[in-house]
Amino acid sequence: MKLSRLALAVALLPVATVYAADKNEDALKLSDTVITGNRIAQEDVRATYASEVHNAEDIKNSAAINLYDYLGRFSSVNVMPSFGNPYQQLLDMRGYGIGDGYQNIVVTINGRRLNNIDMQPQLLSSIPLNSIERIEIIKGSGSVAQGDGAMAGIINIVTKDQTGVDLSIAAGSDGYSTASVSAGLSEELFALQVLADNSSSDGQRKKDANGKTDESDADNLSATLKVFPVDGLELRVGKDRTRIDTIYGNSLTKLQFNKKPSQPRGSASVYTEQEFKTDTNRLGASYQANELLSFNVDHAIEKKESEYAGSAPSKYDYRSTDFSSQLALDSLTLTAGAQLFDGERKAFGSTINKDNQGIYLQGLYALGNTTLSAGARHEKVKYKHKDTSKLKADHSLDAWDIGINHQYNQELSVFANLNQGFQTPDIDRFFKSVYDPITYELIGTEFNSFIKPAKSKTLNIGLNHVTERNKLKVTSFYSKLKNEIYYYNYNYANTNTNLDKSHKYGLEIQDNFQVTPELLTRINYAWTRAKIDKENENNGAYNGKNLPGVSEHSITAGLDYRIVKDGTLTLTQNWRSRAYAANDFANDFDQKQKAYNTTDLGYSHKIDKFTLFAQVNNVFDKKNGLWVRDDAIYPVNFTRTWYAGVRASF
Repeated sequence: MKLSRLALAVALLPVATVYAADKNEDALKLSDTVITGNRIAQEDVRATYASEVHNAEDIKNSAAINLYDYLGRFSSVNVMPSFGNPYQQLLDMRGYGIGDGYQNIVVTINGRRLNNIDMQPQLLSSIPLNSIERIEIIKGSGSVAQGDGAMAGIINIVTKDQTGVDLSIAAGSDGYSTASVSAGLSEELFALQVLADNSSSDGQRKKDANGKTDESDADNLSATLKVFPVDGLELRVGKDRTRIDTIYGNSLTKLQFNKKPSQPRGSASVYTEQEFKTDTNRLGASYQANELLSFNVDHAIEKKESEYAGSAPSKYDYRSTDFSSQLALDSLTLTAGAQLFDGERKAFGSTINKDNQGIYLQGLYALGNTTLSAGARHEKVKYKHKDTSKLKADHSLDAWDIGINHQYNQELSVFANLNQGFQTPDIDRFFKSVYDPITYELIGTEFNSFIKPAKSKTLNIGLNHVTERNKLKVTSFYSKLKNEIYYYNYNYANTNTNLDKSHKYGLEIQDNFQVTPELLTRINYAWTRAKIDKENENNGAYNGKNLPGVSEHSITAGLDYRIVKDGTLTLTQNWRSRAYAANDFANDFDQKQKAYNTTDLGYSHKIDKFTLFAQVNNVFDKKNGLWVRDDAIYPVNFTRTWYAGVRASF
């Protein structure tokens, strides 16, 4: 297993910066970070797993305009608009592929899962950026805490408990505008949080013959009330509402993309219009019985509706309950709980249910400078297709995790953990598209057959080196998989199936270094290999091939420079190396996924309670796109854009 010269150079960079920081007696103190996504709170440098944390100050200083924007430019998560849809983007980490990688990441907001029962990505655009207190990314672990779909890890989003009012307004190129307001009131017996935001754009692609382009509009409303009737008891109720109307363009040929990525393809169906609605009601309670024992319960009912122009709407009904209890002794913390989920979709003339029932137990034991962790989970998953065929399927699955962290001194700790995870198929996996043999137009779907759940075993080994001015994290990992789930679609032949055996390995480096009081540098690098070992489909044509849609190298690097007392300039470089197109499992397409490359420049200036900010994305006007197959390219972030605005806090 050899690193390229690029990977070696990046690996040596943090070592040099650590040395420089240790030699400086005037070093600044980096803030400690607590992570809670694995259900037991602990300082991230003492964690027994690989983690990455972004706090509210990081987000505020980023000049990012939404959550996808922030993750794509400042985290290790690969982000790409889903076939051009800016409001439901694709996520990937740990080499599961930009196509379906999001299904191997559990995304939660305050513990509530955002994963869907079909092939729709998680809706992160329903989370306003200025409502976020912390983004926690756990890599290669989390299957005990969250179960189904956590093979790559967890992204846990924690929102603020705010006092006061925050306002934000911005406008930019292509008719882009956004406005948001959040307010909070905290008293002895209650706390109230409300938030509203809107964003819209006229689109970046040209109008078609019908005058349509890729315009979009999104509205979010949220309110949460917490009541504290007696000591130790918190009761909460909340409601969230999202409305999204978006139009996104279809693919281009390579010739069209190279010539002008903003052009429509020229077919009768150039743009896809989708209206999306979601309403969520939340109830919860927390009770601190005494210094040792606490309980927590959350229940949510989510109603969703997705409607494409010219089609009947798909309706969703999600009901989830999460119960946990925690016993915290001097050196031992135990957490036990249960998660219940019942998801139903009514679409295409049929009703399908996916039901998850999971129980888990995990513990954390501190033995001097050594922290030990262990946990196990059992989960049952049931499917029911309520049409004349009465299709049913049941799975009974287990996950476990063991880990260790040893802190040698105040600056250096090492960790290792071994995790077993699983992913069950979403309901769309049981169906495949049917095309007219003459016109090749999509005419419907037919039963694909049930497919197997995927299982993984992942070993993580890493270190944390933290000085007063430098915070370095390095992790190496190896994942062995059985029945990795994938969708194959080429030349109108399509199926959902399993890769019998596959594996992934890589190296991840994250480093933040305060060079001077005025200059902060940061880098997030991942070297990832994802290989198909054995696949009986297509007579072994995929054996030994690279998993498509996985870039070997991924870098997000940047610097923040305070050029005047209250003004900060931010420069960010995001680059991902070439990869095989998303559907190229045989690695034999003529066209590859082009390297992703964007340079972004921003400036923010504080004036009392106001912050003025401006951002130019893709400064050098690079043409980026998502390659699905030959001559099927979806333009994304393909031109220079800008926005400017103001934030205020009262």
